[in-house]
Amino acid sequence: MDVSELPGFYAIAAADPGRIAVIDTDGTRTSYGDLLARVNQVSHGLRARGLGTGEVVAGVLPNGIDAVVMLMATGQIGLYYVPINWHLTPSEVAYILADCDAKLVVTSPEYAVPGAEIGIEGLAEGQPAHAPDERTCGAVMWYTSGTTGFPKGVQRPLPGAEPEAFLPLNTWFLGEVVDLRPGAEVHLVTSPMYHSSPCSHTQFALHLGHTVVIAPRFDPVKILELIERYRVSNAMMVPTMFHRMLQLPEDVKGKYDVSSLRQVIHTAAACPVAVKKQIMDWWGPVLYEYYGSTESAVAFSVKPHDWLARPGTVGRPAPTFEVRILDEDGKRLPAGEPGLIYVKSSMGTFEYRKDPDRTAASMRGEWYAPGDIGYLDEDGYLFLCDRRTDLIVSGGVNIYPAEIEAALLEHPAVADVAVIGTPDEEWGHNVLALVQLVEGVEPGPELTAELLEHCGPRIARFKHPKAIEYRSRLPRTPTGKLSRSKVRADYLGENTSSSL
Repeated sequence: MDVSELPGFYAIAAADPGRIAVIDTDGTRTSYGDLLARVNQVSHGLRARGLGTGEVVAGVLPNGIDAVVMLMATGQIGLYYVPINWHLTPSEVAYILADCDAKLVVTSPEYAVPGAEIGIEGLAEGQPAHAPDERTCGAVMWYTSGTTGFPKGVQRPLPGAEPEAFLPLNTWFLGEVVDLRPGAEVHLVTSPMYHSSPCSHTQFALHLGHTVVIAPRFDPVKILELIERYRVSNAMMVPTMFHRMLQLPEDVKGKYDVSSLRQVIHTAAACPVAVKKQIMDWWGPVLYEYYGSTESAVAFSVKPHDWLARPGTVGRPAPTFEVRILDEDGKRLPAGEPGLIYVKSSMGTFEYRKDPDRTAASMRGEWYAPGDIGYLDEDGYLFLCDRRTDLIVSGGVNIYPAEIEAALLEHPAVADVAVIGTPDEEWGHNVLALVQLVEGVEPGPELTAELLEHCGPRIARFKHPKAIEYRSRLPRTPTGKLSRSKVRADYLGENTSSSL
């Protein structure tokens, strides 16, 4: 039997220790055996620090071997692992650490967090390399923001069994959705592992016995070089990456051999039909797409040939998932009629950590609403009409207007503010802040620079507005709620008209 068909990373590493597990950002190679030894040492080290089943460990770590070790170590001793975006400000990181009740934080010198463990060496030092006793499956708890802009942990119940008992269902699911199978395959990590999809694909590549190649950052030429050098067979990307790939000169695109690619999975944002077709003209029919959320996981999926037959779809319900399209009154809508998407799966539930009200508000009985509008065609394929009303998706990253508005409203010159996303060919959307100033304050370049500087210590740079424009008044409902839909419609209407 191919050892790749054993149930997951820990068993594969024990049976075939010489297999290459990780090729790090600097080219360093780590075997499955060496990775398992370090994972076991860190597992023992975490327990030696007093961490027990159900407790939380956080990591503010760059992509690399330490991030992989923390993922796999917590995954076999029943801990929740919280990967944190290293672009966040100290106050944003502190909020997540307090909310998740992290008992220990692991970081690196470049992303130092007060009181955190610097690197995993201290956890591993002096610890045995054999498997810990009483192994039990852990889980990753990602933090995601809602309309309030305050992130909440998406927490799933721990299965209460050793990883080997739980993994076959997940690897089967991944195979059904994106045709990933055990074997001598090579997975390329192109995105930060603090995002749910890159993190999950890294983890399951190892559970399938694949070699994980970690790109130091996303650079179109570097990605092509890595694909050719390591004969990469599968990768996870976001549509912005495809757009940047297509902007390369034809002689550069033709220089690299990408024939090893079999699955390039994309998610996180809508991919323009033309972009997706051009990538498949170049790479072949290898683009697999899925749609879901941190809460729902992979709810819909579509394989290349099915997408080519129905351009624009995000697929049919994934295995174990059911879907309903409902109107505002909860009435089920027929095929072709847009409404709010609801999904349900038998694979498990979630809750927002320490926020039962928000958990309840996201559900209709057993059905979860990702918050997007879409419709099903006659064959059950989902087509999205719009993202969440207020959510801005830029480069595959979710940006929440309320959080930016709250930061700007702290400035004494700002009376009111509305943040919206404006269409951008490469990024999907850019962040635009429409500001109503306090009476007597005059707009100008100096004030704009001051407002942007004001955002610096409050929100991460990727959330900063790309532009600030001024308005004499912003529309609010009779109850005082900002009508972002009207702001967006008015702005896009004005700018579309002015460009004709």
